[in-house]
Amino acid sequence: MTDPETISTYQSVAEEYRELHADRTGVQPLVERFLTAVEETAGTHARIADVGCGPGWESATFAEQGHDVVGIDLTPDFLRAARDVAPEAEFARMDMRRLAFESRSFDGLWACASFLHVSREDAPETLAAFHRVLEPDGVCLLSVKHGDGETSGDVYEEDGRRFTLYRPDELQTMVENADFTVDSVDLDPSGSWVQLLARA
Repeated sequence: MTDPETISTYQSVAEEYRELHADRTGVQPLVERFLTAVEETAGTHARIADVGCGPGWESATFAEQGHDVVGIDLTPDFLRAARDVAPEAEFARMDMRRLAFESRSFDGLWACASFLHVSREDAPETLAAFHRVLEPDGVCLLSVKHGDGETSGDVYEEDGRRFTLYRPDELQTMVENADFTVDSVDLDPSGSWVQLLARA
């Protein structure tokens, strides 16, 4: 997330968000696809960045599988929760548009329902940063809302979140322009989310 209104909304509804999204069953197949791809290249002890980690649910899953995990987010209450949920992972407050990691720091980068908060204008530079911090052949997973243009949040009272929507072909082109090789891009069963797996 990047804009102040989005960060402010997540901070104000952090507990409600955790209650609403605590069931991770729907995300599990995507987690398995990502980990399979990472482990094919980097083995069972990979370095994974959870970009826009939220309350740390997937950070915990990756750490429990034996990987070294660093989660980043801009919402302080999410980071506090993440440290409790995933004590074996490391966490930092960081803007995904300006990753403060050395080049080739990670074997995998997971950005599920987070990259969509980056404006379309900032998206190419953000993807370039994702590519920079990955090892050659490192895996990048993006899951973004499907559609055209932008939309605002409507789940919470005074929901100030902003979302950038993507069509599969648009997202694929943008990722390829950042020097990734796209392995797959498809819609989830509901048709609401575009899921893309690529390699640096």
